[in-house]
Parts: sequence; C-alpha cells; structure tokens
Amino acid sequence: METYLVYADAINNSNKFWSAKVESKNVIVEWGRVGYKAQTKTHNFTNHQQAITKYNSLVAEKKAKGYQESQRRINYCSILDIKRALQLLVTIRCGVATRNFNLVYIEALNEYLKIIPTPLGMQIDPHRIYRTVEDVDHQIQLLNSLLPTEQPQQSKGDSGEKVVSLKSISKNFWRNI
Repeated sequence: METYLVYADAINNSNKFWSAKVESKNVIVEWGRVGYKAQTKTHNFTNHQQAITKYNSLVAEKKAKGYQESQRRINYCSILDIKRALQLLVTIRCGVATRNFNLVYIEALNEYLKIIPTPLGMQIDPHRIYRTVEDVDHQIQLLNSLLPTEQPQQSKGDSGEKVVSLKSISKNFWRNI
C-alpha cells in the first residue's frame, strides 16, 4: 500500500510532496519540496491492521488539506493524464504569450504541477516558470512524443487507462528555471 501526493500553489510558493507506505507493521512517511531530499518518519505499530488504519488516516488528512494524488518521480503516467497536462499547457501558453498571469493561468499551472511534479527550486515565481512561448512549446512537444501515434481498438473490458514511461524524455524536460 503506497500513496504519493502533491500540493502545488505557485502564488504561495508551495510545490511539495507527501508520501506514505505500509510495510508490515510500519507506516513510512516522506515529505518535502518536489525535487529535493525528503524528510522521513516511521510510525511503528504492534500489528499490520493498526498500520493500515494510521495510513488511511494520514492520507485522508493530507487530501483534506488539498494534496492530490500524483506520480512518484514521474516514471510512469497515464495517457489520460498526459492529455490533460497538454490541455493545461495550452492555457499556460496563452498566459505566457500575452503576459497575462491571471487566475486562469495560475489554476492551470497549479493543476499541471500536480499532474507532472516539477522541481522549481526554493522560490517560485509563477510569472517566470515559463519565460517564453518556446519554453511551453518544448514541454508540449516532449509530452506529445509520449502519446501513441496509433490508437488500437479497445477490447471489451479494456478501461483505456494506458500508461507510458516518462523515462524516455530527456533531462531537458526538468530544466533549471
């Protein structure tokens, strides 16, 4: 049992993760800023059921604070998530092109960072995460390269929730901003 959550709020300089997993009679919790070394705490219990109860409680508490499920280290991502990230990048691109960093831009940026956790450093300036339209276009091109070129027909019982590896993307995806 394992959960990885992200909280992104570019206006308030938040870009953090929280994860928990159950191992036997323990709950191991990690947290920190995306892209930085995590802090770790282990909760020890006398039995596995107590560990699961604590795990569920901690996850519910974080979700109530606005954390959303995401991908650990973005090794794999669903095609549906990539398509949603691409839609958000179109909105972000409009804000960058017009230098209009309004609420629509900020909400799109925050949602994008929850789908594709990105190390942004210690001080986030939401107006400078993407400095140019070319920066956004580069992200769009990299994400598009992960989408299959042909969509095979779905069989009955196939949920359509395909997963692709993001390992093939160059390190330029996580460029220093």
